[in-house]
Amino acid sequence: MTEEVGLHDTGDLPDELTATEAGMWLAFRNGSVYDLSSGDLTVDDPHGGHPWGAERTVRARIVAWLLLDGPPALAGRVSALKLVGVQLSGALDLAGGTVAPYVELRGCRFESDVLLPEARFTTLRLVNCSVPRLEAARLHTEGDLHLPHCRFHRGVRLTDAHIGTDLMLNEAIVHRDRTGRSIAGDGLSVGQDLQAELLQSDGELSLRGAKIGVSLSLRGARLANPYARHALNAPQLTVERTLYLTPAGIGQTLMGVTPAQGTRIQAFECRGGVRLDDGRFGDAVDFERARFALGEEQELSLRRVQTPELRFLGEQPRLGRVVLSGARIVTLIDRASAWPGPGRLQMAGFTYECLVPHGPFPLAERLGWVAAATAEYNPEPYERLAAVLRGAGEDEDAREVLLAKQRHRRETLPLAAKLWGYAQDWTVAYGYRPGRAALWLAVLWAAGSLAFAQAGPPPVQRDEHPAWDPALFALDLLLPVIDLGQVGQWQLTGGWQWLAAALVLLGWVLATAVAAGATRLLRRG
Repeated sequence: MTEEVGLHDTGDLPDELTATEAGMWLAFRNGSVYDLSSGDLTVDDPHGGHPWGAERTVRARIVAWLLLDGPPALAGRVSALKLVGVQLSGALDLAGGTVAPYVELRGCRFESDVLLPEARFTTLRLVNCSVPRLEAARLHTEGDLHLPHCRFHRGVRLTDAHIGTDLMLNEAIVHRDRTGRSIAGDGLSVGQDLQAELLQSDGELSLRGAKIGVSLSLRGARLANPYARHALNAPQLTVERTLYLTPAGIGQTLMGVTPAQGTRIQAFECRGGVRLDDGRFGDAVDFERARFALGEEQELSLRRVQTPELRFLGEQPRLGRVVLSGARIVTLIDRASAWPGPGRLQMAGFTYECLVPHGPFPLAERLGWVAAATAEYNPEPYERLAAVLRGAGEDEDAREVLLAKQRHRRETLPLAAKLWGYAQDWTVAYGYRPGRAALWLAVLWAAGSLAFAQAGPPPVQRDEHPAWDPALFALDLLLPVIDLGQVGQWQLTGGWQWLAAALVLLGWVLATAVAAGATRLLRRG
């Protein structure tokens, strides 16, 4: 409620003030709210089309006069500019100025741009205001900069600005400027939180090299820049705690909290590319239920990102690419349905130490995840996954991953090497299933024994020869490095010679495959 201020408390007023400006002048000295709203929500809507007349209009240069060189406060009071439902005509130009009083404008309408480059404030709050453009490069505030529910028709510029505590853009609507940017915040520094929950951005939201002291929340935000490269362009972004690209509750009074059960929620949605390359996030990057509508050539790029936790739990992008090349993550929390398909995932140099699947994520789908990132054979993603599974005690799954790596590699080899690869796969699964060699040996031994039981070949030397034993003879053929004294003692002719040669060849194949597999396992160990 507006406090009443009498003229007898104020001393002389400048002659050039209108009656409306005089009331503002007096309220400023008293530190009270100057409310010109009518009480009719339709008329008082600063974003609506209802005209506000002279009785609700003050000149922006008078506001600048108050803030930069205004009268002293009344005795026992603190001067402050608190306007509600006021229209400001002309550009509010405070460039390079130092504003000591507290400034808060609610439901106000600016006819021209707000110019604050290199200005210094204690705290500045514009709440539910209509602003053509906010130009605030290198702005410095000791406290907060709050811009919730505002509409900016030609963008916001906060390049190299320094915000002492919080920057709030909750439920703001920001349209693009002539360069295609909605919010230009390159080099922005925020001491605590940057809250832009339920923000609507039409154009590029640029935060290149920005530094956020606590968390950056884009819960429920809707970013749209489908015809340019990026809707969110934030390489080298530093967030000391967590980046939230998660849902927000509609109509919640408390921002930055998990929506209560039954609350209608709005997911984070981005129509256009996202660039978070080389970002540093102290706690986590959270993509829970995020929606990315990418164009064919657009990316969700996390190149060389570093964070203890990546929560990749959004909806699967139908087009575009997800790029994790060079990213370093401690814990990857993901969902099978969140990842794009083959050819649209890049993970070269991507390292992680723990996997925490959210919901069912069987090994076959996990191998599909790796294959999607390796259209051309690359052993690194397979070896990383195997190392993580082995570290979690899942040795059998780790062997399956390494076997899949060998099978993928086989497809890139020339014909002769490919055939040898198939032999190793069929016999001992590249050494990852050594028990299979014993099974093959047993089968071949049994078959050879049964066959040679029908042979009864004559001995090479009639006087000196062992007793004919078909099982021992077949085993001597199959074990190329062990001499059981059978092979050289009997004369084989015709088909029996071919059978013996086949068993010798198969024995060598088995022995070589086992040796190759053992060597591979020893190297891995």
